[in-house]
Amino acid sequence: MNLSTIKSPGVYINEINGFGNSVVPVATAVPAFIGYTPQAMYEGKSYTNVPTKITSFTDFQAIFMLPDPPAPADPAKQYSPQYYLVAEKSQPEKGDYMLIDGTYYSIVPDPNTIYYLYNSIRLFFENGGSDAYIVSVGSYGDQSGKGMTPGDQIVNPNVQLNDLMNGLALLKNEQEPTMYICPEATLLSVENNGTLMASMLLQAEEMQTAVAILDIIGGRNPDPVMWMDDITAFRDNTGANGLNYGTAYYPFVGTTIMQTSDLDYTNLFGGDLKQLQPLLSPADNPNPTVETIIGNIENPSGTPLTTSQYNNSLIAASKTYSTIINHVLTDANMLPPSGGMAGVITVTDNEVGPWQAPANTSMVGAASLPIKLSESQQAGLNVDAVSGKSINAIRFFNGLGILIWGARTLDGNSQDWRYLSVRRTMNFLEQSCKLAAQAYVFAPNDKNTWEAVKTMIGSFLTSIWKEGGLQGATPAAAFSVECGLGSTMTSDDILNGFMNVTIKVAVVRPAEFIVLTFQQQQATSS
Repeated sequence: MNLSTIKSPGVYINEINGFGNSVVPVATAVPAFIGYTPQAMYEGKSYTNVPTKITSFTDFQAIFMLPDPPAPADPAKQYSPQYYLVAEKSQPEKGDYMLIDGTYYSIVPDPNTIYYLYNSIRLFFENGGSDAYIVSVGSYGDQSGKGMTPGDQIVNPNVQLNDLMNGLALLKNEQEPTMYICPEATLLSVENNGTLMASMLLQAEEMQTAVAILDIIGGRNPDPVMWMDDITAFRDNTGANGLNYGTAYYPFVGTTIMQTSDLDYTNLFGGDLKQLQPLLSPADNPNPTVETIIGNIENPSGTPLTTSQYNNSLIAASKTYSTIINHVLTDANMLPPSGGMAGVITVTDNEVGPWQAPANTSMVGAASLPIKLSESQQAGLNVDAVSGKSINAIRFFNGLGILIWGARTLDGNSQDWRYLSVRRTMNFLEQSCKLAAQAYVFAPNDKNTWEAVKTMIGSFLTSIWKEGGLQGATPAAAFSVECGLGSTMTSDDILNGFMNVTIKVAVVRPAEFIVLTFQQQQATSS
């Protein structure tokens, strides 16, 4: 209350705040997914190229998934990859294949139909994800009508660099996302993938609010001998800027996201039963049951069955068909790890905090790996003296299963920013303090304000220290906050409207290398 404004005699009440402003911690685990969705429409409004916050998979389902048709029809297919079986003269050296009646068949997808975002979001929520932003850059494109060359990397021409770049740029208007994720970047050419990754790193550095979680082309089907070529290509194409704002994981993860019920004969040969029938019922060994089922599908009599019912009948009638579906399912379930990592990071942040490295933990839904890296092989991923770009490995351990076994940023040669947990903790502290300090913009630049700011930030950092986010036996050893004339400001600073606050923090770092020292000693008694 300004006492000079009182003119009339009487009793006045003047309330004084008993507690100063406080720092409200910002959210630390809010991924932003960029890519293609089944649709982007809700209540007649388009959500294409509109960053949209969701809080559950139900929200995603309502906006970005196709509505289910009325019963008794099967649920709408949200993702329908197409696969082809290509006859080979000999046993294939690359890719997946199977033997049918003495002939080898490569099982290859139509690259135009391969997308990752939908299943990556499912993997995110399966791993404990909650809040997220979705930037749908469009729906799925047309199929090509043919399979790709066995063993080649998948390049989907329907996935366009400009689409993904525009989706990324839209996030410049959003302060809340803390992770940038674009799993379908691996469906671009190597050159376009490098352009997008470099842009993600630069934007993350510019925003100072997020880190980019990157996937690596080649991680889907690594060559058992030349797999390091994919790592080299990744390192060569990510540029040299914003590296401490990025992290990468290798290889892809074989998941259980898609089930047998998600695939059927409509996912084979573009739904052309005339190409499928000779494999299930060859002329020299016909299968009458299969012939009858296919005949009913093509020319239904009476009340037609649903696609899933026909599919179940084919599985029961033909072991070959069942094997084909299982092969396709395995391939379709091979996903970039970024979506699952976003869920793992969310759970880690909720249980401990961003200062806990999201490593030495499992990924829910991870059932297999396309390559089992050894300790010596990971060494070349974890430490690279030339580029400094560390790659976090996902490895299989006997008795433990599949574990995330890396905790580094791409800036692996930096003492300051080597670890992902350090980068994310600093983002968290910086943005929390920045948001709180906005209350003092245009406040008197005097000692009272300086002390209030110091107290506010000091109290916040003390709470983080108590939670284990800062290193030191005492708060004084863990952090310091300075603000004042002669310490952080000059008279010119004050005249020009600057209030400088210097904050020093000792962020905890992960124990990446644990060395146990053993030594024999002489027994001292019998």
